[in-house]
Amino acid sequence: MSRDPSPEALDLVKTLVSFDTTSRDSNLALIDWVRGYLGKLGIDSHLVFDETGKKANLWATIGPADRPGLVLSGHTDVVPIDGQEWTVEPFKPVVKDGRIYGRGTTDMKSFVAVCLSLAPEFQKAKLKTPIHFAFSYDEEVGCIGVRRLIADIKERGLKPAGCVVGEPTSMKVIRAHKGKLSFRGHVRGFECHSSLAPRGVNAVQYAARIVDYIVRMNEKFAADGPFDDEFDIPHTTAHTGVIRGGTALNIVPKDCSFDFEFRHLPVHNPKALFAELEAWVRKEIEPKMKAVHADTGVRFEQISAFPGLKGDEDATVTQVAKAASGGNATGKVAFGTEAGLFEAAGIPTVICGPGDIDQAHKPDEFVALEQIALCEQFLRRMVERLEAKAA
Repeated sequence: MSRDPSPEALDLVKTLVSFDTTSRDSNLALIDWVRGYLGKLGIDSHLVFDETGKKANLWATIGPADRPGLVLSGHTDVVPIDGQEWTVEPFKPVVKDGRIYGRGTTDMKSFVAVCLSLAPEFQKAKLKTPIHFAFSYDEEVGCIGVRRLIADIKERGLKPAGCVVGEPTSMKVIRAHKGKLSFRGHVRGFECHSSLAPRGVNAVQYAARIVDYIVRMNEKFAADGPFDDEFDIPHTTAHTGVIRGGTALNIVPKDCSFDFEFRHLPVHNPKALFAELEAWVRKEIEPKMKAVHADTGVRFEQISAFPGLKGDEDATVTQVAKAASGGNATGKVAFGTEAGLFEAAGIPTVICGPGDIDQAHKPDEFVALEQIALCEQFLRRMVERLEAKAA
């Protein structure tokens, strides 16, 4: 068993990483390149654009289109490099010490590259079970693009039998992950000179009270559950990551905003968690604010949401993936993916891809070359086993 990836796969990793597809920018240059690559093999691609026409998902099928097939799913966008101290050029991938460095090597262009590198093999194999490539945009900012792609699949009457999302799992098969629901809270107070503070409504201090309630919710999750010990963090978490407010120390601040999230177990209803927080704000916080000045209050704006992946240990895609990986068990992870959206659409889904999630989003992001090789072997075995079932 080779510990080195094929030259084709490694070259494709380098090519894809060289495209700066940071989520705030277009991914069309990469998508057009992939479309051209597949077109030279005689494989047609179907694009699903965003509302601006500047971003697109790509769907391509190898094999008979009239049978349920296997979706190989990956996102094409990457997180920003802003403020990070890189020792290599982020979009000029370099190979050294058994690794390839560059933004997106782990999260998750190596998986996409391996899929593309195997396309000629899949095509020559005259597959009975079709292989679908599903490459999306804007995963990193809320799993946005794949929603349009899944809707398009449904509209065209396609019913895939299973899906592998190639997020970095060190090539271990993952059957479940947490979901996420995030919000921005906006607190509007009433400003005045700080020497007259009781006549004002301090937006920062009221925001702090709400943040403290979120902290107490998190402590309750940690103490009371529900729990699932298969996750590295076995309970739902609540977290505030950003807060903005105030202009000067001697001014009672009029405005404050804060961003928070629930990373919830698949069995936990995140809407109910948010409803608890909002009910407390309406009962305990806003009346105190409005008692000083009527034109004050709190509003919440949803930032993003994606469902958890519950997973099915007995699903064909899970069993085939386990066999292909050589593993006897599946796992669960705290980070989110597009997998829950595929599952919600009725497509049994697992997660398995090259690289370690601990390397994602960091400066000097890398993936071990051995992981790319393992991914090639895994996908070949998956297809072989699905073909054997179809025979």
